Amino acid sequence: MQMLPLVSVNITPPTPGAGVPLGPGGAKLKMTSPVPKGLVPFTRQSLKLIEQYIAKKHKEEHEEDEDLKPDTDLEVGKELPFVYGNIPQGLVSEPLEDMDPYYQDQNTYVVLNKKRTIFRFHATWCTLSPFNVFRKTTIKVLIHPLFQLLILITVLTDCTFMCLRNLPKWWPELQISLLGVYTFEIFVKLIAKGIWTGPFYFFGDLWNCLDFTVTLIEYLTLYVPLNYIPIFRIIRNLRILKIIPLNQGLKSYVRILLHCLKKLVGAIIFTLFFLNAFSLIGLGLFMGNLKHKCFRMPQGNETEILHNITKHPCDIRDTENFYYLEGNRDALLCGNRTDASQCPEGYVCIKAGGNPDNGYTNFDNFLWAFLALCRLMTQDYPEALYHQILYASGKVYTVFFIVISFWFAFYVASLFLGILALSYEEEKQTVAEKAKKSESKSQHTLNEPQEGNEAAETQTTQIEMRTRSPTSMITSLNISDEATIRHEEEDKTCQKRCLLCWRKFAKMFLIWNCSPCWLKLREFVHVIMMHPFTDLFLTICIIVNIYFLAMTSYPMSDETINVLTIANQVFIGIFTTEMIFKIIAMHPYGYFQVGWNIFDSLIVFHGLAEIYLANVHGLGFLQPFRVLRIFKLGKYWPTFKILMLTLNNSLATLKDLILLFFIFVFFSAVVGMKLLDWHNQVNVCQLYYQDPRWHMADFFHSYLNVFRILCGEWIETLWDCFNTAGKFSCIPFYMMVILIGNLLILYLFLALVSSFSSYNAATTEENDEAKNLQRAMARIKKGINYALSKILRKKQNVPKDTVDNVNDTYVKENISDHTLSVLSTTQDFLKDNNSSGTEKNMTENESQSLILSPSVSETVPIASGESDTENLDNKEIQSKSGYGSSKEKVKPSSSSECSTVDIAVSEEEIIYEHEKPKHLKNGYEGGSSPGQINREPKRRKILPNIRKTCCKIVENSFFVCFIGLVTLLSTGALAFEDIYIDQRKTIKILLEYADMIFTYIFIMEMLLKWMAYGFKAYFTNGWYRLDFMVVIVFCLCLIGKSQEELAPLVSIKFLRALRVLSQFERMKVVVRALIKTTLPAFNVFLVCLMIWLAYSIMGVYLFAGKFYECIDPISGERFPVDEVWNKSQCESLVFNESMPWENAKLNFDNVGNGFLSLLQVATFNGWLDIMYSAVDSVDVNMQPMFENNIYMYSYFIGFTILGLFLPLTMLVGVIISNFNKHKTKQGGLNIFITPKQKKLHHALKKLICEDSQKTIRRPRNKFQRFIFDLVTSQNFNIIIMVLICLQALTIMIQSDDQSPQMDAALYWVDFVFVILYTGECVLKLISFRCNYFTIGWNIFDFMVVFFSITGLFLPMMVGYYLVHPYLVQLILLSRIIHFLRPGKGPKLFHDLLLPLILSFPALLNISLLIFLVMFIYAIFGMYQFAYVKKEAGINDVSNFETFGSSMLCLFQVTIFAGWDGMLNAIFNSKWSDCDPDKINPGTQVRGDCGNPVVGIVYFVSYILLAWLIIVNMYIVIVTEFLNITSKKEAKTLSEDDFRKFFQVWKSFDPDGTQYIDSGKLSDFAAALDPPLFMAKPNKGQLVAMDLPMAVGDRIHCLDILLAFTRRVMGNDVKMEKILSEIESGFTLANPFKIIYEPITTTLKRKQEAVSATIIQRAYKSYRLRQNDKNTSDIHMIDDDKEV
Repeated sequence: MQMLPLVSVNITPPTPGAGVPLGPGGAKLKMTSPVPKGLVPFTRQSLKLIEQYIAKKHKEEHEEDEDLKPDTDLEVGKELPFVYGNIPQGLVSEPLEDMDPYYQDQNTYVVLNKKRTIFRFHATWCTLSPFNVFRKTTIKVLIHPLFQLLILITVLTDCTFMCLRNLPKWWPELQISLLGVYTFEIFVKLIAKGIWTGPFYFFGDLWNCLDFTVTLIEYLTLYVPLNYIPIFRIIRNLRILKIIPLNQGLKSYVRILLHCLKKLVGAIIFTLFFLNAFSLIGLGLFMGNLKHKCFRMPQGNETEILHNITKHPCDIRDTENFYYLEGNRDALLCGNRTDASQCPEGYVCIKAGGNPDNGYTNFDNFLWAFLALCRLMTQDYPEALYHQILYASGKVYTVFFIVISFWFAFYVASLFLGILALSYEEEKQTVAEKAKKSESKSQHTLNEPQEGNEAAETQTTQIEMRTRSPTSMITSLNISDEATIRHEEEDKTCQKRCLLCWRKFAKMFLIWNCSPCWLKLREFVHVIMMHPFTDLFLTICIIVNIYFLAMTSYPMSDETINVLTIANQVFIGIFTTEMIFKIIAMHPYGYFQVGWNIFDSLIVFHGLAEIYLANVHGLGFLQPFRVLRIFKLGKYWPTFKILMLTLNNSLATLKDLILLFFIFVFFSAVVGMKLLDWHNQVNVCQLYYQDPRWHMADFFHSYLNVFRILCGEWIETLWDCFNTAGKFSCIPFYMMVILIGNLLILYLFLALVSSFSSYNAATTEENDEAKNLQRAMARIKKGINYALSKILRKKQNVPKDTVDNVNDTYVKENISDHTLSVLSTTQDFLKDNNSSGTEKNMTENESQSLILSPSVSETVPIASGESDTENLDNKEIQSKSGYGSSKEKVKPSSSSECSTVDIAVSEEEIIYEHEKPKHLKNGYEGGSSPGQINREPKRRKILPNIRKTCCKIVENSFFVCFIGLVTLLSTGALAFEDIYIDQRKTIKILLEYADMIFTYIFIMEMLLKWMAYGFKAYFTNGWYRLDFMVVIVFCLCLIGKSQEELAPLVSIKFLRALRVLSQFERMKVVVRALIKTTLPAFNVFLVCLMIWLAYSIMGVYLFAGKFYECIDPISGERFPVDEVWNKSQCESLVFNESMPWENAKLNFDNVGNGFLSLLQVATFNGWLDIMYSAVDSVDVNMQPMFENNIYMYSYFIGFTILGLFLPLTMLVGVIISNFNKHKTKQGGLNIFITPKQKKLHHALKKLICEDSQKTIRRPRNKFQRFIFDLVTSQNFNIIIMVLICLQALTIMIQSDDQSPQMDAALYWVDFVFVILYTGECVLKLISFRCNYFTIGWNIFDFMVVFFSITGLFLPMMVGYYLVHPYLVQLILLSRIIHFLRPGKGPKLFHDLLLPLILSFPALLNISLLIFLVMFIYAIFGMYQFAYVKKEAGINDVSNFETFGSSMLCLFQVTIFAGWDGMLNAIFNSKWSDCDPDKINPGTQVRGDCGNPVVGIVYFVSYILLAWLIIVNMYIVIVTEFLNITSKKEAKTLSEDDFRKFFQVWKSFDPDGTQYIDSGKLSDFAAALDPPLFMAKPNKGQLVAMDLPMAVGDRIHCLDILLAFTRRVMGNDVKMEKILSEIESGFTLANPFKIIYEPITTTLKRKQEAVSATIIQRAYKSYRLRQNDKNTSDIHMIDDDKEV
């Protein structure tokens, strides 16, 4: 912690008893000084002075300073800043004058308790006098820490009893006692604060209102039985929230989250709008479709039966005639489309019965459709709804799910993350500014001269400035009188005595320096323990110990068990010896000062206790804690250390937020237990035919239910809640848990990600152990190199000098400065010459990746289409390579090592290049003579010409396009090789010939590039190496087809698609960016993997061999425990055969299975089955029992938090850090777009900023002009929007069971809407004429009208059954897209869609990569899993039989949905689960078994790749959102702002004169967009700009622009440069401003107007006085005449 220097300052204490501090001469000071004043008692004189000040202020109508705001350091509940010094004993719990100048006129005073906490009260109005003894007593009680402790204990006691279902007999008495405490608290607060609703009154605090309401209702329920009303059952549970106002940190986080919620209002409206739109679309597409089932016709008149069924589909109760798939509760859905599911033979697809999932999954009305869309958006069990819709409606509707489940859900989540991230950053910035302001205020207080206080007594105090935590960074200042100083000295003396006693004890017992022999032993042990090889030995022991821990499995032989037991004892002995030796070397005192040593000692004590208590029954729970030894590795791992340190600091900072989250979870669990007490409402056991697992009958199960909802799985428990508690109780509860819980989780997630995003591996400090480990490895490496050099010297006979000379010559003539970084990675000849160059360029050298090194472009001319060099100018490359430049600029040494000749090289160098390897091997023997060169003049000319020709060919754009087209064709051809390829003979033959052609073409391309670039250049490029590998794949596939014994080689054909990566720059950019952002995070990934390894090993110790169960082969259910208790009883049950004792497919029998099970838990796929097996487990070879081990749920809860949430924040934070780092290197541009797309990015910005509607001239015809004004008015646009909403409302009121009269009415309503939209189209055609079709939105409206009219009359011509019944409604509904139209729709939608539009090029590139990955995995899945038995997740819709079905499967896995079911089907590899000899019709392949190993690798690798790509997609959107927001808030102007300025200028200056009248300037400024916008009234600001004015009071465009720019960006040197650039650019574009010279300015004209007004008023008053005088003279004359 940084310490600031000590400062000495003189501060005058306040005069005792004075009402206010006195200035020089006794003058009373005003209470408006921003400098903190002393603590002054609040007296009657103080109150009188405040009242006088308020009265004087109102009398003088004095305007308060607008910038004066409450001091955040003096808020209620915060500690008094230390700048006010220590509180004298006489001022504790006494009224004091308010120190905050903001409250100087609000009749407030403050009271401080012993902990310096600030309490603020009102002195007047609806309260007792502040000097009333009774009120002062209640205030002392209220602010006393013991009173707050009493309330806290009361609340905690109440919360404890809320968790209990069976309350004790004495609970009513305790409840009344607790209620009495709450009543006493309210009474004290009412007397102390006063009865009013303003600030600092009792009812001015919402928490007090909540307490009062709850207490009042609780008294009411004591005498009136209202518990049958749900709201009264849970009202007492609101007491849990009383914990929040008792903690200032919790209150501040509630305020922050409410602020975030306000910012999220726009995103919530945006989400609801799209949810409503998609719900209406789903309602029109799928209404009633999920009732279509396969029905077996009973015997009788089939026509009559079918008629009755279709007429009354819901009356069918005979479910036995429905067709059911094995293991499914709901009947098989079917459809009438060709791509929908078809019924088996003997069944008919009819609309009968109810909807699936007890009728809760359907699109029969708007509300059910909205619920289904919410389910899809939150990705909760989407695969079930996905399959149901595809079964009933057809696979074509996959597009609907892709748009919603992937794009819509993804973008909505990105918006919420972006807004919360923005709020978090703003809060951080606010806290930092407060801290900075507080520090500056303290410095100002210390440095301010004390003038006018010469007669006052002064005291000198020492001020110690310390930097504190970001949330409370205030400076400490000790100002005290003699008593306070004496008290502090006593405390310090006491502390010194304690410290001295501890030091004496430590020196006597914990620091061992007893004898010289012991000191020598200690020194000897110290040398051993601090030796590098000791740390290396300990590291090896830890790694080997981890390996032995991972070897634990089930079943294990006795020998393996003995080996593991002995190994455990050996390692415990090693770790014990290490601890003893370190204690000897460091003394116990020094040893236990290090955190890692304490951790090591705990591991040793645990191991010793486990060994000595091994035979004690019931202590087996000690074994799982062996996994703590894994984390011993963190001592030698700097990455682990820095991550744990960051995590520790973050959790310490966010402790209040974490506490708030757990309070909310506790509150939700208690409310759910009271509100949704399912067992009291219905017999759930009868409903589900077994004991329910997910209920809220007790607190633990209620907590588990809330936890499951927060994990994203809420729909199934909501259905159960519907069945038991009703919809009106369930929906509000679930909405509360989902919305508030996810808000807390996302905010906590972003806070942790923000802390981990500052991680930098390069700046990681290493401890002594890590340094020792590096030293040991360096010594070993040095020894190996020395031994190898000795061996090599014995084998080599060439003189050392000769070899060195040859190497030096070779290096000097063939290595340029730019190629050192590449050649340094090879070990051919560079050993010592360029080691420094290697270190210098190591960060830029990525020769092992797919990024091309600059040296390739230097050696040979590479075509622009083939080069992947980043951030290099093409002209620079060509000038260095010699391509396109003169021959004199080509360096002779730039030839490739394996090239025959460069374009411009000398003859001698050609031979030298050929003979170079011979020189290296055999010295100078075999060298060519000059005579040999002169004898072959033709050969020297042929080879360069061939190479030139090859270069021209491979760099030709047509050749590049041809190769790209062939690549796409060869890749697309893979999609045709499905299970039906043997039945399509023609296609199969064509594909075989196409494979041969593709192979020959790619071989030809490779040979051409070899000849053009040379071998070295070709194989240095990572993309060319990838092409070479693909060519090898082509060749192997051809060989595999020609020879049957090599047929398995054909299965690697899917790798051909990888060639697409090297052919398209967009994918190259994405791959490079992914490598840059993820490779540096590899260390963090290993840390996360270590955490998973610990949990996996712990799972093996807890559950190995316990997931076996005895299954009834008839029903497929588990035998109850009262029938089968263990394995032997299961095997003894013989009916026809022995009962199977089966293991769960996902278990913890070994570490590998544990990893796979944890992955399913992490993706929330199949995790419930794993948890059920763990919770029901009893012991090895014992039949599982229902919830026998129920608290094993905590294992999975802990893994979700520690193994999923925290590692996810680490990985995402580090990826974001790398993304921002590389983005900064590229000048703030997106790293996922190509240079061409960067131009597109700027074009999109311009397109968004430009007016979407082209300017159409107003017609001259009066009638057309009238219609033009009508259709272009804002009111007409509002009317159209209202019509769109009304048409959407007509779809909302529809339902599947509506009457025919309703259908007819809706038909005529649609007819009316078609007429109205047609009228709009006609009006716009009349007014716009031919210009109507120049606007895209008008074309869209015209198409809607055309297709709507067609849809109305089409059923009359072709029949009603051939046309979708809601076709017209869906066509009309498409006009809802007008809400997104810039300038016409709400600006909120435009602002929220802006990040998506601007990041569209990057998202498109990433989507192409995702599609390619899906394509490759789909082809591989077709080769491996096409014939797998259909069960679990593989069915008629999701399978790997065809390319389309494989893509549907992978889309499902991409959104992490349902992959567990597919893997479960692939696990069928035994005779009992599948038939390996099954004949598959139409093919020669036999069997329907899967390959578990291949399946695991397949799905795990794809999930990791998909997660990596999707995380980067989120990062792109969120960073784009933050960039847009930061640019709006920053005082900067972009090109878009200037463009908008000139767009508004056109409307005020339609003739293009560049001048506007000064009277229009105010309206013009108000019409601009921020930041140039100036709200009215703005005339004063405009006058103050002193704008030049020309003749006619006109102002030039450039003068206005410069003045507005200066107002936004301020005045500095950089600003003057910008203004000069703007002026010069405008002058060049418009060189005729000199026509009008300015004659005055706005300020001068205002001064003239004011002066003229003053003169006129003076003259008028003068004339009035003259008239009055003349009138009086006339009256006097008249009087004289009368006299």
